[in-house]
Amino acid sequence: MTKIFTSPSTYIQGEGELFNSAQYLEKHGKSILLLADESVLKIVGNKLNDYLLDNNFTVKIVVFNGEASELEIKRISEIVQKEQSEIIIGLGGGKTIDTAKAVGDNFKITVVSAPTIASTDAPCSRLSVIYTDDGQFDHYRFYNENPQIVLLDTKVIAGAPVALLISGIADALATNVEATDVRQAQTDNMVAGKQTLAAKAIGQACEDTLFQYAQLAIAANKAHVTTEALNRVIEANTLLSGLGFESGGLAAAHAIHDGFTALKGDIHKLSHGQKVAYGTLVELILNGSDYQRFEKFLKFDLELGLPTTLAEMNLDQVSDEDLMKVAQQACSKDDTMNRMPGTITPNDVFAAIKAVDDYSRDYQAKKR
Repeated sequence: MTKIFTSPSTYIQGEGELFNSAQYLEKHGKSILLLADESVLKIVGNKLNDYLLDNNFTVKIVVFNGEASELEIKRISEIVQKEQSEIIIGLGGGKTIDTAKAVGDNFKITVVSAPTIASTDAPCSRLSVIYTDDGQFDHYRFYNENPQIVLLDTKVIAGAPVALLISGIADALATNVEATDVRQAQTDNMVAGKQTLAAKAIGQACEDTLFQYAQLAIAANKAHVTTEALNRVIEANTLLSGLGFESGGLAAAHAIHDGFTALKGDIHKLSHGQKVAYGTLVELILNGSDYQRFEKFLKFDLELGLPTTLAEMNLDQVSDEDLMKVAQQACSKDDTMNRMPGTITPNDVFAAIKAVDDYSRDYQAKKR
């Protein structure tokens, strides 16, 4: 049995750290490609560009088109090759960062993950989720190493919309559920090894932190201030969840999320974390959790305003035929359902999706 634990080389979290980053970056070179979408550039990217220029870096700004697809990776790779960039900074959300990791891997240059929101665990991992150009899950791309630097400016994150923090909490809440099932099944984590004790401890710490501090962190985010609770939840959403999912492993919750990409329509107005929240409840059905554990997660999701019924997933008119498409996609050989204990079939997933919807509707009706 081979146990593998992996992590970024350096993780930095604090107020104003984007504008204290020259000391970390200059060790890796002076030519930077800064990847960010238009809104992130307006919020902080242009200011970061000015800071880097003032510190004698050469910077090429590239506007991210919004999708972590092979076509976008190819486009940006051609720019890196032309500019001979030594460092690529992915500034923004998970898809921006996943694209930066792919481009960095193509040229073996330094990758800096700089999330401006705490809504994803992508910054720390040595993999990217690759989508088609129209946003459907395509495959995972794995790398030989994690980003060299993960850089979080908590002042920027505190100023972001609270819905993004909640989405990150929902995504991170799947970490321990999935890692526990992977451990029970004795299947591999995301780096083709078995879990270490450290990965187990990190997964549990992630879950405990979220249940204890999420509400206080949300209050701070609403007020756009940084507090100890918000710092803890930012770390849980990013570092603990990032290390926990990769060295612990993904299972049903994220496979269900990927299954939902088989559908068209208003479900795609929901965030990654909102869809993972429903997938986590489905996994708790699939793994045979008792009603106390299931209701602990259900109640928490409801308190945070996360979707727990098909109607809340914008699927109130969904057909059984379409739900079976979700179940079949979730059980794809390229996804992570096969890391669950036992054999999970599309019929099992279909039944669990329906059971979550029915349980939550009954639960909410009784609470009215």
